[in-house]
Amino acid sequence: MSLRHMVIALGFVIAPQAALAMDPPWGQEKKLRERMVLESTRVCTDGKGHYTVLVPTTPEADGQLYYGDGKAFVQVPNVSSNSETQADFFEPRFFNPKANDNFRGVDYRVISRLAVSEDSKTCTLSCGDRALPQQPLEADKAKELLRKSTFAPSPMKFQPYALLRDDKGTYYLVERGIGADNKSFRIFTGQRGQVKPQKMLNVVTDSQGEIFSTQGGDLRLVVDREESSFWVVKSKRQKLRAVPVGENLPFIYNELGVYTGARLGTPCDDV
Repeated sequence: MSLRHMVIALGFVIAPQAALAMDPPWGQEKKLRERMVLESTRVCTDGKGHYTVLVPTTPEADGQLYYGDGKAFVQVPNVSSNSETQADFFEPRFFNPKANDNFRGVDYRVISRLAVSEDSKTCTLSCGDRALPQQPLEADKAKELLRKSTFAPSPMKFQPYALLRDDKGTYYLVERGIGADNKSFRIFTGQRGQVKPQKMLNVVTDSQGEIFSTQGGDLRLVVDREESSFWVVKSKRQKLRAVPVGENLPFIYNELGVYTGARLGTPCDDV
Protein backbone atom coordinates (compact mmCIF):
# COMPACT_ATOMS: atom_id res chain seq x y z
CA MET A 1 0.00 0.00 0.00
CA SER A 2 1.41 3.40 -0.89
CA LEU A 3 1.58 6.24 1.59
CA ARG A 4 -1.09 8.09 -0.41
CA HIS A 5 -3.50 5.18 -0.08
CA MET A 6 -2.71 4.87 3.62
CA VAL A 7 -3.32 8.52 4.39
CA ILE A 8 -6.55 8.61 2.39
CA ALA A 9 -7.82 5.77 4.55
CA LEU A 10 -6.82 7.70 7.67
CA GLY A 11 -8.54 10.85 6.54
CA PHE A 12 -5.61 12.98 5.47
CA VAL A 13 -3.44 13.41 2.37
CA ILE A 14 0.17 14.50 2.23
CA ALA A 15 0.55 16.68 -0.85
CA PRO A 16 3.12 19.15 -2.12
CA GLN A 17 2.44 22.89 -1.82
CA ALA A 18 2.03 23.26 -5.58
CA ALA A 19 -0.85 20.77 -5.58
CA LEU A 20 -2.53 22.51 -2.65
CA ALA A 21 -2.43 25.84 -4.50
CA MET A 22 -4.45 24.36 -7.35
CA ASP A 23 -7.18 22.84 -5.19
CA PRO A 24 -10.69 24.27 -5.66
CA PRO A 25 -11.93 26.57 -2.86
CA TRP A 26 -14.34 23.94 -1.46
CA GLY A 27 -11.38 21.60 -0.82
CA GLN A 28 -9.39 23.96 1.35
CA GLU A 29 -11.22 23.19 4.61
CA LYS A 30 -10.70 19.44 4.14
CA LYS A 31 -7.01 19.96 3.42
CA LEU A 32 -6.68 21.99 6.59
CA ARG A 33 -8.22 19.20 8.65
CA GLU A 34 -5.93 16.68 6.98
CA ARG A 35 -2.85 18.74 7.79
CA MET A 36 -4.01 19.04 11.41
CA VAL A 37 -4.20 15.23 11.67
CA LEU A 38 -0.71 14.93 10.20
CA GLU A 39 0.58 17.44 12.74
CA SER A 40 -0.85 15.34 15.61
CA THR A 41 0.55 12.03 14.34
CA ARG A 42 3.30 10.70 16.61
CA VAL A 43 6.24 8.48 15.70
CA CYS A 44 8.25 6.64 18.37
CA THR A 45 11.34 4.43 18.03
CA ASP A 46 13.35 2.08 20.21
CA GLY A 47 16.55 3.39 18.66
CA LYS A 48 17.21 -0.03 17.10
CA GLY A 49 15.49 0.48 13.76
CA HIS A 50 11.90 -0.16 14.91
CA TYR A 51 9.21 2.52 14.68
CA THR A 52 5.59 2.88 15.80
CA VAL A 53 3.24 5.42 14.21
CA LEU A 54 0.27 6.63 16.25
CA VAL A 55 -2.46 8.38 14.24
CA PRO A 56 -5.18 9.82 16.51
CA THR A 57 -8.92 9.42 16.05
CA THR A 58 -10.67 12.43 14.49
CA PRO A 59 -14.32 13.24 13.74
CA GLU A 60 -13.60 12.28 10.12
CA ALA A 61 -11.74 8.98 10.62
CA ASP A 62 -10.72 6.32 13.11
CA GLY A 63 -7.19 6.47 14.41
CA GLN A 64 -4.59 3.89 13.40
CA LEU A 65 -1.43 2.35 14.77
CA TYR A 66 1.40 1.15 12.50
CA TYR A 67 4.63 -0.71 13.23
CA GLY A 68 7.68 -1.17 11.03
CA ASP A 69 11.32 -0.55 10.25
CA GLY A 70 11.00 3.06 9.11
CA LYS A 71 10.56 2.06 5.47
CA ALA A 72 7.71 -0.47 5.51
CA PHE A 73 4.90 -0.51 8.07
CA VAL A 74 2.00 -2.84 8.86
CA GLN A 75 -1.25 -1.87 10.54
CA VAL A 76 -1.77 -2.86 14.18
CA PRO A 77 -5.51 -3.45 14.81
CA ASN A 78 -6.96 -1.08 17.40
CA VAL A 79 -8.70 -2.20 20.57
CA SER A 80 -10.34 1.18 21.11
CA SER A 81 -10.17 4.68 19.62
CA ASN A 82 -6.70 6.17 19.67
CA SER A 83 -6.14 9.49 21.35
CA GLU A 84 -3.26 11.79 20.45
CA THR A 85 -1.21 10.23 23.24
CA GLN A 86 -2.32 6.59 23.55
CA ALA A 87 -3.17 3.49 21.51
CA ASP A 88 -4.07 0.04 22.86
CA PHE A 89 -3.56 -3.15 20.84
CA PHE A 90 -4.11 -6.90 21.19
CA GLU A 91 -0.93 -8.71 22.22
CA PRO A 92 -1.63 -12.22 23.62
CA ARG A 93 2.06 -13.17 23.95
CA PHE A 94 2.54 -10.70 26.81
CA PHE A 95 0.33 -11.06 29.89
CA ASN A 96 -0.36 -8.43 32.55
CA PRO A 97 -1.93 -10.17 35.56
CA LYS A 98 -2.71 -6.84 37.25
CA ALA A 99 -4.87 -5.50 34.41
CA ASN A 100 -8.67 -5.63 34.35
CA ASP A 101 -9.89 -8.95 32.95
CA ASN A 102 -13.22 -7.51 31.80
CA PHE A 103 -13.28 -3.79 31.02
CA ARG A 104 -16.27 -3.13 28.76
CA GLY A 105 -16.06 -6.70 27.55
CA VAL A 106 -12.30 -6.63 26.84
CA ASP A 107 -9.69 -8.64 28.74
CA TYR A 108 -6.95 -6.04 29.23
CA ARG A 109 -4.53 -8.63 30.56
CA VAL A 110 -3.68 -9.37 26.92
CA ILE A 111 -3.77 -5.75 25.77
CA SER A 112 -0.55 -3.76 25.32
CA ARG A 113 -0.13 -0.02 24.78
CA LEU A 114 1.89 2.78 23.25
CA ALA A 115 1.72 5.99 25.27
CA VAL A 116 3.15 9.41 24.44
CA SER A 117 3.56 12.14 27.04
CA GLU A 118 1.43 15.28 26.71
CA ASP A 119 4.50 17.31 25.74
CA SER A 120 5.53 14.61 23.21
CA LYS A 121 8.97 14.37 24.79
CA THR A 122 8.72 10.73 25.90
CA CYS A 123 7.14 7.49 24.63
CA THR A 124 6.52 4.27 26.53
CA LEU A 125 5.74 0.91 24.99
CA SER A 126 4.00 -1.47 27.40
CA CYS A 127 4.10 -5.15 26.42
CA GLY A 128 2.09 -6.92 29.07
CA ASP A 129 3.57 -5.83 32.40
CA ARG A 130 6.84 -4.69 30.82
CA ALA A 131 7.34 -0.93 30.33
CA LEU A 132 9.89 -0.10 27.63
CA PRO A 133 11.06 3.50 27.04
CA GLN A 134 10.93 4.75 23.44
CA GLN A 135 12.25 7.86 21.74
CA PRO A 136 9.80 10.24 20.01
CA LEU A 137 10.88 11.57 16.64
CA GLU A 138 10.89 15.30 16.07
CA ALA A 139 7.93 16.50 13.99
CA ASP A 140 9.98 17.24 10.85
CA LYS A 141 11.78 13.88 10.98
CA ALA A 142 8.47 12.08 11.56
CA LYS A 143 6.87 13.73 8.50
CA GLU A 144 9.85 12.87 6.33
CA LEU A 145 9.76 9.25 7.47
CA LEU A 146 6.02 8.98 6.73
CA ARG A 147 6.41 10.44 3.25
CA LYS A 148 9.01 7.84 2.27
CA SER A 149 7.36 4.77 3.83
CA THR A 150 4.88 2.17 2.59
CA PHE A 151 1.95 0.81 4.61
CA ALA A 152 0.28 -2.60 4.50
CA PRO A 153 -2.55 -4.40 6.35
CA SER A 154 -1.91 -6.47 9.47
CA PRO A 155 -0.20 -9.83 8.80
CA MET A 156 -2.63 -11.50 11.22
CA LYS A 157 -5.05 -13.35 8.92
CA PHE A 158 -6.35 -15.96 11.40
CA GLN A 159 -7.27 -16.05 15.08
CA PRO A 160 -8.01 -18.86 17.56
CA TYR A 161 -11.63 -19.99 17.29
CA ALA A 162 -11.80 -23.15 19.41
CA LEU A 163 -9.37 -25.23 21.45
CA LEU A 164 -9.97 -28.82 22.55
CA ARG A 165 -7.90 -31.66 23.98
CA ASP A 166 -8.28 -35.36 24.65
CA ASP A 167 -7.41 -37.30 27.80
CA LYS A 168 -3.91 -38.04 26.47
CA GLY A 169 -2.89 -34.38 26.13
CA THR A 170 -3.37 -34.03 22.39
CA TYR A 171 -4.65 -30.57 21.46
CA TYR A 172 -6.93 -29.56 18.60
CA LEU A 173 -6.84 -25.87 17.69
CA VAL A 174 -9.31 -24.40 15.21
CA GLU A 175 -8.42 -21.03 13.69
CA ARG A 176 -10.87 -18.77 11.88
CA GLY A 177 -10.09 -16.10 9.30
CA ILE A 178 -10.30 -12.46 10.32
CA GLY A 179 -12.65 -9.95 8.68
CA ALA A 180 -13.69 -10.82 5.14
CA ASP A 181 -12.02 -14.23 5.49
CA ASN A 182 -14.15 -15.28 8.49
CA LYS A 183 -15.46 -18.32 6.60
CA SER A 184 -11.97 -19.75 6.29
CA PHE A 185 -10.75 -22.25 8.89
CA ARG A 186 -7.53 -24.05 9.76
CA ILE A 187 -6.94 -26.96 12.15
CA PHE A 188 -3.78 -27.86 14.08
CA THR A 189 -3.36 -31.01 16.16
CA GLY A 190 -0.66 -32.46 18.36
CA GLN A 191 0.98 -32.44 21.75
CA ARG A 192 1.83 -29.18 23.49
CA GLY A 193 4.55 -27.37 21.56
CA GLN A 194 4.34 -29.79 18.63
CA VAL A 195 1.00 -29.12 16.94
CA LYS A 196 0.92 -29.56 13.16
CA PRO A 197 -1.49 -28.21 10.52
CA GLN A 198 -4.06 -30.60 9.07
CA LYS A 199 -5.06 -30.47 5.43
CA MET A 200 -8.65 -29.25 5.25
CA LEU A 201 -11.06 -31.15 2.99
CA ASN A 202 -14.46 -29.69 3.86
CA VAL A 203 -16.27 -27.47 6.35
CA VAL A 204 -19.96 -27.75 7.28
CA THR A 205 -21.45 -24.94 9.38
CA ASP A 206 -25.02 -24.68 10.69
CA SER A 207 -26.96 -23.68 13.82
CA GLN A 208 -25.78 -26.83 15.64
CA GLY A 209 -22.08 -26.23 15.15
CA GLU A 210 -19.31 -27.07 12.72
CA ILE A 211 -17.89 -30.23 11.18
CA PHE A 212 -14.32 -29.91 9.96
CA SER A 213 -13.20 -32.70 7.67
CA THR A 214 -9.45 -33.27 7.36
CA GLN A 215 -7.18 -35.99 6.06
CA GLY A 216 -6.60 -37.08 9.65
CA GLY A 217 -10.22 -37.28 10.78
CA ASP A 218 -13.44 -35.33 11.25
CA LEU A 219 -13.55 -32.88 14.13
CA ARG A 220 -17.10 -32.10 15.21
CA LEU A 221 -17.80 -28.99 17.29
CA VAL A 222 -21.26 -28.20 18.63
CA VAL A 223 -21.98 -24.72 19.96
CA ASP A 224 -22.16 -24.52 23.80
CA ARG A 225 -22.20 -28.30 24.26
CA GLU A 226 -18.79 -29.40 25.43
CA GLU A 227 -19.81 -33.06 25.60
CA SER A 228 -20.59 -33.08 21.86
CA SER A 229 -17.09 -32.44 20.53
CA PHE A 230 -15.30 -35.39 18.97
CA TRP A 231 -12.32 -36.32 16.85
CA VAL A 232 -13.50 -39.04 14.48
CA VAL A 233 -11.09 -41.41 12.72
CA LYS A 234 -12.50 -44.36 10.75
CA SER A 235 -15.83 -44.10 12.61
CA LYS A 236 -14.05 -44.25 15.98
CA ARG A 237 -14.95 -41.30 18.20
CA GLN A 238 -12.48 -39.74 20.61
CA LYS A 239 -14.33 -37.44 23.00
CA LEU A 240 -12.71 -34.04 23.46
CA ARG A 241 -12.87 -31.47 26.23
CA ALA A 242 -13.36 -27.83 25.26
CA VAL A 243 -10.67 -25.46 26.57
CA PRO A 244 -11.84 -21.80 26.82
CA VAL A 245 -9.93 -19.77 24.24
CA GLY A 246 -10.24 -16.41 25.98
CA GLU A 247 -8.75 -17.73 29.22
CA ASN A 248 -5.85 -19.47 27.47
CA LEU A 249 -4.56 -16.96 24.91
CA PRO A 250 -1.01 -16.73 26.35
CA PHE A 251 -0.84 -20.55 26.34
CA ILE A 252 -2.10 -20.74 22.75
CA TYR A 253 0.32 -18.11 21.45
CA ASN A 254 3.38 -18.98 23.55
CA GLU A 255 3.27 -22.72 24.30
CA LEU A 256 1.03 -24.60 21.89
CA GLY A 257 3.45 -24.21 18.98
CA VAL A 258 1.26 -22.73 16.25
CA TYR A 259 2.66 -19.22 16.65
CA THR A 260 6.20 -20.03 17.73
CA GLY A 261 8.52 -17.57 15.98
CA ALA A 262 5.64 -15.89 14.14
CA ARG A 263 5.48 -12.12 13.81
CA LEU A 264 2.07 -10.67 14.65
CA GLY A 265 2.94 -7.23 13.31
CA THR A 266 2.77 -5.47 16.70
CA PRO A 267 5.32 -3.20 18.41
CA CYS A 268 6.06 -6.12 20.77
CA ASP A 269 7.40 -8.34 17.95
CA ASP A 270 10.98 -7.27 18.62
CA VAL A 271 10.89 -7.08 22.42
